[in-house]
Amino acid sequence: MFDLTGKVALVTGGNGGIGEGMARGLAMAGAAVAVAGRQQDKNAAVAARLAAHGVRTIAVQVDVRDEASCRAMVDETVRGLGRLDILVNNAGINIRKAPESFTLEEWHTIIQTNLTSIFVSCLAALPHMKQAGGGKIINIGSMLSIFGASFAAPYAASKGGVVQLTKSLATSWGRDNIQVNAVLPGSIETPLTVQAKLDVEGHHERVLSRTPAGRWGVPEDLAGIAVFLASRASDFVTGTAIPVDGGYSAQG
Repeated sequence: MFDLTGKVALVTGGNGGIGEGMARGLAMAGAAVAVAGRQQDKNAAVAARLAAHGVRTIAVQVDVRDEASCRAMVDETVRGLGRLDILVNNAGINIRKAPESFTLEEWHTIIQTNLTSIFVSCLAALPHMKQAGGGKIINIGSMLSIFGASFAAPYAASKGGVVQLTKSLATSWGRDNIQVNAVLPGSIETPLTVQAKLDVEGHHERVLSRTPAGRWGVPEDLAGIAVFLASRASDFVTGTAIPVDGGYSAQG
């Protein structure tokens, strides 16, 4: 039920952090994986590590802020690995400061990277998934899809949008046997969140005090949910937003 042998997955932002953790889970379940990101050397390094699991991998350079680049990424994946069954939209950025301190350019950059790129990549993937008889799309949201934060207004807006976009695509494409779900990671130890500990006073302590698991997550904690949402096990699961947060969002 969880076997992904013969399936092809494309993971944006797959060259580190949460993306690499999810890509590793998919590879261990048997999927061929395209690792996509801006830095091709990092893409290639992760692709090589995933290939050690005995699956085919390719590295794909992409700027998710550019529509043509997103479409070329999908086309290159299909050319290189033969098909596209699973799309993980993980690429994202954040800038942390007070709402009134953001420039409109910064707002547009965050929305373009975190939300618009998902829409474009999903549209590019759609015909290939329909041709394959179905597919799985996993969009990466955040705890800030649920909660507000004084230091991340554009990021929170983008991640709230990810959940609503996920629901809309799920309702539209269900007839094509395409399941679309969102994953909402909690506080995961990545290069992105290491900087948050430095930028936001008391952030580390607040995370630990609120998280029932008593720790920050690690990228490998996202591997299982990736395999579930990419496999036959989730064929009747669509339009959901699933927290992977050690219980953080369960607190009142």
